[in-house]
Amino acid sequence: MKAIILHESRGRIRIRVQQPRMTLEQADLLEAWLLRKPWAQQVSVHERTCCVILHYDGSRQTVLDDIRRFSWQEATESISLPVHSSRALNREFEEKLVGKIVLKAASSLFLPSPLRIARILWRMVPFVHRGLSCLLRGKLRVEVLDALSISISACRRDFGTAGAVMFLLEIGELLEEWTRKKSVEDLARCMSLNVDRVWLRTPQGEVLVPISQVTAGDTVVVRSGGVIPVDGLVLEGEVTVNQASLTGESIPVSKHSGSTVYAGTVVEEGECVVEVKQASGQSRYDQIVQMIERSEQLKSAAESKASTLADKLVPYTFAGSLLSFVLTGNVTRALSVLMVDFSCALKLAMPLAVLSAMREAGKAHITVKGGKFLEAVSMADTIVFDKTGTLTHACPKVVQVLAFGGRQEEEMLRLAACLEEHFPHSVANAVVEEAKQQGLTHDEFHSKVEYLVAHGIASTVNGERVLIGSAHFVFEDEGCVVPEEDQVQFDALPSEFSHLYLAIGGQLAAVICISDPMREEAAAVLSQLRNMGIKKTVMLTGDSHRTAAAIAAQLGVDEFRAEVLPADKAEFIAQLRKNGHTVLMVGDGINDSPALSEADAGIAIRDGAAIAREIADITMAADSLWELVELRRIATALIARIHSNYRFVIGFNGALIGLGVAGILPPATSAMLHNISTVGVSLRSMSQLPQ
Repeated sequence: MKAIILHESRGRIRIRVQQPRMTLEQADLLEAWLLRKPWAQQVSVHERTCCVILHYDGSRQTVLDDIRRFSWQEATESISLPVHSSRALNREFEEKLVGKIVLKAASSLFLPSPLRIARILWRMVPFVHRGLSCLLRGKLRVEVLDALSISISACRRDFGTAGAVMFLLEIGELLEEWTRKKSVEDLARCMSLNVDRVWLRTPQGEVLVPISQVTAGDTVVVRSGGVIPVDGLVLEGEVTVNQASLTGESIPVSKHSGSTVYAGTVVEEGECVVEVKQASGQSRYDQIVQMIERSEQLKSAAESKASTLADKLVPYTFAGSLLSFVLTGNVTRALSVLMVDFSCALKLAMPLAVLSAMREAGKAHITVKGGKFLEAVSMADTIVFDKTGTLTHACPKVVQVLAFGGRQEEEMLRLAACLEEHFPHSVANAVVEEAKQQGLTHDEFHSKVEYLVAHGIASTVNGERVLIGSAHFVFEDEGCVVPEEDQVQFDALPSEFSHLYLAIGGQLAAVICISDPMREEAAAVLSQLRNMGIKKTVMLTGDSHRTAAAIAAQLGVDEFRAEVLPADKAEFIAQLRKNGHTVLMVGDGINDSPALSEADAGIAIRDGAAIAREIADITMAADSLWELVELRRIATALIARIHSNYRFVIGFNGALIGLGVAGILPPATSAMLHNISTVGVSLRSMSQLPQ
């Protein structure tokens, strides 16, 4: 690509692309391509001037070389742009806004008085129609106030005031629609499906390809635990699919040949081949937008209170206007009261504040599914953590293999790896990886594997029942015993490690000691959360009591529970809530799903199980647990902003009503100040929350 440098400073460069014009799609494409570069920190592409502003980290020459190598054709092939473009939305509303202002100016300057009056009367029709419709439905809302104030002004032959009020209302409505659509779009894009690669079925076999290369008519393979990346039709296989993220159904739905599946849903069991009907999860965006706009679940208590109060205040505004006319006999003063209402600002600013907070959380790699859950985060006094993958790195390593009953350590590791390769859990992966590093092959020599969630694995080898799993599973559920001659060795198992127990024929055969290092920041994060108002921290784990106790002591949690099952976690959280606590649950695995659902707000780790992410109310990347601190900050700042907006709207609009009754403010000025305050509080709601 040819470009010239207009200006540059350290870490920043501004260039102009050498082409006569740039389309909106080209601007989006260039911005997406540049943002993929490892040196890119911030990129702004201005399509009107063909200029690009780059903030980069690293070598200037590398940046220039990459820009020289850019080609539109290569970028088009490698990048799949979203169907909905923020740039296109902004352009649409910018043109509408400029058009209204230009039309208003031209009408005032060039139209003769009779034509100007006729135009005002024509523009009154939709306002009056909306007001009458509300009255016919038996509702007294802000549309009635607008229609009445405009009609009274026209009847008094004050067409200038009527025209000014309608212009201000139209501008306000346009800006309100713009800000809301922009906020919803940003949030929906943050929540939209983000799958980089899929297994594409070809004549040569299955190939892992970028999602951008998948087109309608292709067939993709989705296995148990995976996210369905496209809308399509099941060609082969039978699966159970969790569709909670789209339909709210809590029970997985069975899908077989001929069934329709949707992007973003999760395969819980089975494997299927899907024929692509709509690629790249395009409809996923529209479904999320509908969810945001329609779901009452998204409303926090503060939002609902503001919306209810706004509707209740409209009759009082109408009564105040009537009372003003009765007391003063002055129509102008009564009109000044009618021009002001609380509904617009209260109904718009509060949801916008929530959407803005959710968007800000998205920038911090935190996806929040509704304002209700941010409010729960701000009010929470208790936070419950799963251990593995949450407080630890979920990268366990086998530290030691202890054999029992005269068996060989290598053979026991080989057998354990043979069983565990069927279970895609981090501990299982650690066992398989250790066997691989020791050069131990583990060909299939057992019968069908039986997997019991949160317990372990059972199979049969040489006619003997083989078990591998937790102490609860092996000793309590299955009744296995420790060889008498090895009891001393068993009692001396190191407590600082987690233990995986392998039993053959009802006797303990080996204990695999596993270390899962804690996150370096975990203790500091827990301390900071306490400083931010969290009164109780709890750790839940399926590990043994002694292992859990050792880790809990290092972390400094207030309470811990060991050897818990999924149902135990959910029951524990339910009891906390019954005792009056507002509870957050943080987890990452399939077995955390019941607890995530039970909590006031469930927080899932993005790298964890897909079903946990879908069930959770909040998902975070968890590159660092400091994201929890950021989430708490955003939630607390949001509630503070909502209360601040509430006080401002009531105070400012109340003052306008008072000044109107006193005859200080004419109707047009009241309407202008009211609309300016509505737009102002909305823009403030969209701004970044204070640190």
